[in-house]
Amino acid sequence: MKFLILACAGIAAGLSAIPAAAAPAMQSDTAEQIMPPLYTAEVMRAQRFVDDMMQAGILVPTPKDPGGGYTHEQHKRNYKAMYEAGQLYRLTKDEKYAVYVRDMLLAYADLYPKLGPHPARNKQQYGKLFWQNLNDSVWLVYAIQGYEQIRGTLSYEDRARIDNNVFRAAATFLLEESSETFNRIHNHATWATAGVGITGFVLGDQDLVERALLGSAKEGKSGFLRQTDLLFSPDGYYAEGPYYQRYALLPFVVFARKIDEYTPERKIFERRDGILLKAIRTTIQLTYDGYFFPFNDAIKDKSLNTDELYQGVAIAYAKTADPGFLSVANRQGRTILTDDGLRVARDLNAGKAQPFDFTSTLLRDGPDGDMGAVAIMRKGDSQSGQAVIAKNSSQGMGHGHFDKLSWQYYDNGQEIVTDYGAARFLNIVAKEGGQYLPENESWAKQSIAHNTLVVDGKSHFDGDADIADRYAPKQLYFDAGKNLQVSSARIDTAYPGVGMTRTLAMMDVPGLEHPVIADILRVSSAAMHQYDFPLHYQGHIMRAPGSLKQFVDQRPVLGDASGYQHIWVDARGVVGNRQALLTWILGNRFYTWRWVPQQGAELILAESGANDPLFNLRREPMVIQRVKASGDTVFAGILETHGRYDGAAEQTVESDSQIHSLYRASEGGKDLLVITTVSGASTALAISYDNDPNQKHSIQFDGQTYAWTGFAARIDMGKRSRN
Repeated sequence: MKFLILACAGIAAGLSAIPAAAAPAMQSDTAEQIMPPLYTAEVMRAQRFVDDMMQAGILVPTPKDPGGGYTHEQHKRNYKAMYEAGQLYRLTKDEKYAVYVRDMLLAYADLYPKLGPHPARNKQQYGKLFWQNLNDSVWLVYAIQGYEQIRGTLSYEDRARIDNNVFRAAATFLLEESSETFNRIHNHATWATAGVGITGFVLGDQDLVERALLGSAKEGKSGFLRQTDLLFSPDGYYAEGPYYQRYALLPFVVFARKIDEYTPERKIFERRDGILLKAIRTTIQLTYDGYFFPFNDAIKDKSLNTDELYQGVAIAYAKTADPGFLSVANRQGRTILTDDGLRVARDLNAGKAQPFDFTSTLLRDGPDGDMGAVAIMRKGDSQSGQAVIAKNSSQGMGHGHFDKLSWQYYDNGQEIVTDYGAARFLNIVAKEGGQYLPENESWAKQSIAHNTLVVDGKSHFDGDADIADRYAPKQLYFDAGKNLQVSSARIDTAYPGVGMTRTLAMMDVPGLEHPVIADILRVSSAAMHQYDFPLHYQGHIMRAPGSLKQFVDQRPVLGDASGYQHIWVDARGVVGNRQALLTWILGNRFYTWRWVPQQGAELILAESGANDPLFNLRREPMVIQRVKASGDTVFAGILETHGRYDGAAEQTVESDSQIHSLYRASEGGKDLLVITTVSGASTALAISYDNDPNQKHSIQFDGQTYAWTGFAARIDMGKRSRN
């Protein structure tokens, strides 16, 4: 395949060759530069894909299949091919690319007017080309950008046919026939407004632009600008969680880039203190080893290597020149075919990259930042260090899970304390046509499927998303010190008459190689309740309490509703203080979860996958503490990372916990966790729950006074006698 570098001085110069009638001129850069390798690879990749599509011919089938089926996938390939062919025409001026886009769109001009509601539609708002109109919006966002580059080459007749039969018709469908979706504050509406708005710019239709920006009635109560104001917190956190923040990012930033190009006077990237640029940074921040934290409806294989982040990183770098974005692009090994992508590739090649600042941070939720938060506590690098994520955020609309005050833990490049994410096999026809599975409702969203407290066997808000959307936790405290990082939050509305305050800490303990994760959950209620406190983890058990009754030849099911019907019981029983630990291995490290047992508490070892005849669920282990109590109840535990295992060398180091004991004391509403290592050194975590940084506190425990100032503190006690 011939690569047309020499024939295209405009590429090397970073110049756009867009007809003035079709789009505004883009920035030019200095003229005699060699094509940088990253951009060269991107152009060659696009050429291979588009040339293969051209060789296959124009294939525009009548829609019939759900997600993953032939017609669904073909229309996806078509919009990607039109987008990239348009960019290749802009870069190379090779007429074959313009002709290909023209012929493809003329085929759509014949097909589109004949289409009604998609035959595979279900309860979702239907599309015409796809089973749901979200995919129609995505098609429009990509296709109109490809058309933008070649529209000036068309005859009047071809342009009119494509303008009216394809793009105006598609925009009208989204505006009128799908107005309920178009006017929502939701990612589906973001894609729709972006598609309609870019179409308005390309066709020179100001009415379409205004309706996209302000809602179909142009009242400003919905539309792209209102979504920008309501869907992101002041810290750039998106209400539906990281997975959908990644997905919604593309229409936000691509449409904003077009607004910036066509109407720079709007200063869209300055809106709300630069909220869209914050959102790009926050999206990247919501990852570990490049993969997004998989809470809410999330599929775990989504990483920074997605079209949304290729676009986001390039646009963010073009607007900020922040060299941290270059290191992300380097990790991705991809960029985009626009001038923004060329700038990224050129500056990366020039050695301007700096590490992206993955840091411990608190990301407030809600448009005003008062709907809880996501707390991220990190130690070490973002690929192999430690990270704790405290999910104290709002429900997340329809994609939210009933998991208030839940958490995850990462270490050594692995998810150790896990979140199930979504029960879905995206675009695999055999699994409900690639849609969300029934088990997404019956298991993945339920509270017992998460690392949070479950009261009386029912999910938070009794599993009612409409109620859950009205309430959020209150973030009480966050601090990321050198040796102690703490997040604390409270919610009183998940269950009637039950209050929960959860404090998570990442704390250095002298003599231990890795930080310890401490967890204190205070529960208050006047009534008697059954409390189930699960920990979902990944790994193979090394040591478990020996006092448990094992279910070897049968697997009882834990319950019949609220997710309990999907839990197999492997063992259960009461454990004493010396037995209150579970050790497992994952990769080449060992992990021990140790807790302070409560009077009469039962321990349950279990696994997901019961009542799953179609094998839709992953089989994943969990450990559950069950307590029946009234009044104040406190759950306290620590997660310890220790040891090494080298299978090749057949060597094992410190496979057993290096902690000798864990004790908890409470006094006057304050809590103290005392950790004593096998060497006899003791370290305490003290929590006052008082936000006055100057207020002094103390607790008496085991004949000693533990004193500190402020909300939380780490106290080194040195060597103590071991009991």
